[in-house]
Amino acid sequence: MTGGKETELLLSLWREGERGAGDQLLRRFYDELRSLAASQLGRSWSRQTLQATELVHEAWFRLCGTDEPSFENRRHFFGCAASAMRQALIDRSRRAQAERRGGDLERVQFDELLDLPSRPDVDLLELDNALRQLERLDAEQLRIVEMRYFLGLTIEETAGALALHPSAVNRKWESARAWLLKTLSP
Repeated sequence: MTGGKETELLLSLWREGERGAGDQLLRRFYDELRSLAASQLGRSWSRQTLQATELVHEAWFRLCGTDEPSFENRRHFFGCAASAMRQALIDRSRRAQAERRGGDLERVQFDELLDLPSRPDVDLLELDNALRQLERLDAEQLRIVEMRYFLGLTIEETAGALALHPSAVNRKWESARAWLLKTLSP
C-alpha cells in the first residue's frame, strides 16, 4: 500500500473511532509536525518557553479532543494541525498575560510577520483577532496565511497542500497580507 493510501486508510479508521489509527498517524507525521513546530517557535515574536515537542503535543491533544476527528486527507490534517498550533500559542500568550496582571502585551514585529515594510509592533492577541476576522471574510486566505506563516511553507508547498495553483495562492497571499496590513495598522 502506498504512503498516501495508507494515510487515507488511517484517517478513515480514526474517523470511525479506531484510536490505534490516531496513534499510527502521530508516529507517521511526528517528525514533520515537530519540524514545523520548531520553525514556528523560532520566529522572533514567539518569546515563549515552549519547546517544539510540547507544541506538537498540545496541538495533538487539541486535534484528538474533537468529538469526532474528521480529517478528510493529509492536507486537511495538516491545515487543522496548523490551526491547533496557532491556538496553542495564542492560549499560552493569554495565560502569560493573565499571570502578569495586565503587564506588557507580547509584541509581534509586523514587518517580520508578513515580509512587509517596517510597521509598529502588533500584539499576538490583536493578530489572532485579525486572523479570526480574515477567516470570516475568506477562510481560504486564512489557511494560506496559516500555512505560509505558521507552518513556514513556500507558495509552491502551500499550493500543493491546498490543491491550488501557485499563482492563485500567491494572489490570495498578497491579498491577505494587504488586508492584515490595513487591519493591524495603527
